[in-house]
Amino acid sequence: MANYYSSRSPPPLQHPVPTHPAFIPEPPSTPVSPQGYQRYTSSPPVQNQQQHQSFHPAAAAGYPQFQPQPSHLHVQQGIPPQAHGVPDFSAWGIDGATAQFGMQLGQNAVAAGQSYVSKNLGGLLPTSHLKHHFNVSNSYVMRKLRLVVFPWRHRPWTRKMRRSETGVGEFQPPREDINAPDLYIPVMAFVTYILLAALHSGLQDRFHPEIFGIMATKAIVVLIFDFCFVKGGCYLLGVQGSAPVVDLLAYGGYKFVGVIAALVFGLLNPSRSLYLIAFFYVFFANAFFLLRSLRSVVLPDPSAAPAAVGTVSHAQRSRRITFLFLVAVVQVLFMGYLVRV
Repeated sequence: MANYYSSRSPPPLQHPVPTHPAFIPEPPSTPVSPQGYQRYTSSPPVQNQQQHQSFHPAAAAGYPQFQPQPSHLHVQQGIPPQAHGVPDFSAWGIDGATAQFGMQLGQNAVAAGQSYVSKNLGGLLPTSHLKHHFNVSNSYVMRKLRLVVFPWRHRPWTRKMRRSETGVGEFQPPREDINAPDLYIPVMAFVTYILLAALHSGLQDRFHPEIFGIMATKAIVVLIFDFCFVKGGCYLLGVQGSAPVVDLLAYGGYKFVGVIAALVFGLLNPSRSLYLIAFFYVFFANAFFLLRSLRSVVLPDPSAAPAAVGTVSHAQRSRRITFLFLVAVVQVLFMGYLVRV
């Protein structure tokens, strides 16, 4: 029985010995596509190409090699290189021809806009006049502010002339003539008035964001009415060669200097009598300044430009002097309206 249930131990396991085939066939070559597909690989230098070609696996498999094209072929194909200053828009899917067309279209649009502004607004506000009226210096600004606030003893009030390159007489810029009107002081005074009015309203717990637009609208309306009053009076009186639009706007903008002085004095909480004295002083100073400055516009000197001025009779002279006093007096209405913030 013991022999019946006895078992034999299996033989020991042996790992198979790996064997390699004697020949491995090469894979079939990739067929050429109709578009001329080529395998893109980095090509070796020309002088070493003969040596490395026999060991390159792609060459051994029969794949065609891609050769980089020279840079002059890009120019022949109409693709300008980036070295010529043309930006590369290929990352956004835009080719060179489309980019050049867009840049040309933008340049034409800018040129058309400049031409439209020059054609429609050039006669009203010429660019040369604007540059002339902003030609100021620090010393001119200080002396001009002193003249607007203390105009009583200033002499003379006539503007200086000079010969241009074409031989035509023209007024000197504000930098060289303190009597010349400028736009720098009126513009700065206009902005300062809006900010100071907002500050005045804030100190009285009446500030709201709309105060800036309200003050700006009020100031612009005053300037328009003042300009129309002076320009309309010159037209009715037949004043030949009257001042251009820029000069009249500049003269009307100097009133903001007196208004700012009155508002600053009001921030000191003076008595009503002192405030009225300060207000009427800045009013008379501005009225006297306009009376003397606009005299050269309404009553120009015949010796300066006799052909443009013509002969002014005694009756016409009286009416023009009366008009000058009206321009000076009406400033109290404009300035009184502006100081009410």
